[in-house]
Amino acid sequence: MADMGAFRRAVTVWAAGGPGEEAGELAARLPVSGAVLLEGPSDVAAVEALASRRGRDPADEGVCVLSMGGAMSVGRYTSLLGPPGLGLRLTGLCDERERDFYARGWERAGVVGEQFFVCAADLEDELIRALGVERVRELVEQQGDLRALDTFVRQPAQRGRSAGQQLRRFLGTKKGRKIQYGRVLVEALAPDEVPEPLDALLAAL
Repeated sequence: MADMGAFRRAVTVWAAGGPGEEAGELAARLPVSGAVLLEGPSDVAAVEALASRRGRDPADEGVCVLSMGGAMSVGRYTSLLGPPGLGLRLTGLCDERERDFYARGWERAGVVGEQFFVCAADLEDELIRALGVERVRELVEQQGDLRALDTFVRQPAQRGRSAGQQLRRFLGTKKGRKIQYGRVLVEALAPDEVPEPLDALLAAL
């Protein structure tokens, strides 16, 4: 049976310049009604973790949560999945520095309204501020990474940075770590601690 994972893979192939027939067929068969456009897999992990905590499964709701491999690809994805392409309802989450890429992508695809949500710096920054530095350090210790973190923050390049900035940079120092902590940090949030952009995105699905 076709699933949302197959659709996600087909869209990725299509966005890379491959054929789009499979994506179109799967969109109709599943069916798919919407897509969440995210910069990377750590954002996908965070969104899916929050949805699960709230008893929701975007795939069951016909919504595909997609990593685009970078915000600069958003114009390609909006043209394929939005009004010029499959006609799906689009939403997304981006970093503040990538807002203009998303805005142009939405505009060029003819998507009405600004239906994406913006993190002040990035999603990791939002989650660290929501939880607080000490709580994040506790989670890092629970994941067995505290020694690596303490070694990292003693590096000369980290001097002068705040503890929050150091944590944020640490999460990006090892392949797969941002994905791991995208899930871990979201699962640790109290209901009233969910960052506003992430909360608004889930509400919009």
